[in-house]
Amino acid sequence: MIDKDTRLCMSLAGRPGNFGTRFHNFLYRELGLNYVYKAFTTADLPAAIGGVRALGIRGCAVSMPFKEASIPLVDALAPSAAAIRSVNTIVNDDGRLTAYNTDYIAVAKLIESHGVPSSQRLALRGSGGMAKAVAHALRDAGFATGSILARNAGTGRALAAACGYDWRPELGDLEADLLVNVTPIGMTGGPEAMDMAFPADAVERARIVFDVVALPAETPLIRHARRLGKPVITGAEVIALQAVEQFVLYTGIRPEDALIARAADFARSAA
Repeated sequence: MIDKDTRLCMSLAGRPGNFGTRFHNFLYRELGLNYVYKAFTTADLPAAIGGVRALGIRGCAVSMPFKEASIPLVDALAPSAAAIRSVNTIVNDDGRLTAYNTDYIAVAKLIESHGVPSSQRLALRGSGGMAKAVAHALRDAGFATGSILARNAGTGRALAAACGYDWRPELGDLEADLLVNVTPIGMTGGPEAMDMAFPADAVERARIVFDVVALPAETPLIRHARRLGKPVITGAEVIALQAVEQFVLYTGIRPEDALIARAADFARSAA
């Protein structure tokens, strides 16, 4: 039951979804925590972040397109956010806002758990806030050879330079072992929902495919890769792992793996 002592957590996204709301509230309920979680969007980010501070909102997840614009609005950056200048989580400690990036943590754990060899050449499409988290996690995992594919030459070149990769506007004839999509291509409700982020022949030549898009869980790119028998890493995996890290930051509690799996299944059932 919500009462005066209930702690509020929230999310800010350009296109709010149900996953985080269902995931966090499921865990609050199962663990008997007096918290509630609600998704929002905003046309006034400074006012929204100011509201987090002024109203004592415990935590705020940050999604596209607010991951970089949130930086000047907080008091401190944790190392995970400072290293890549991108935010996906804000924690409010008595009016002091500290920003983190649990996307980075989630990607690093997935690369390790899937046993992806760091000797592979990667091609990463995207240059926004999430792309920064993914590219830096790959670099720090030992992926030394790669290309950033981005039509925006400014952000693309900057990300490539930061990670020691090269930049190009399109894949072209580049041979890549690991294909990584960190753009909205294939996302439910978007203008390119039915498109693949990489050409079919590039997927055929690749050894593994990683699509960070979480909704749907099976994007056109992931479906095509599975049909070809390619190992895949999905955005559904990323969103669950990063949400767990947020939950820990907000509550100080790390749920058992079995409960996390149940929460993720519940969240995906109506995401």
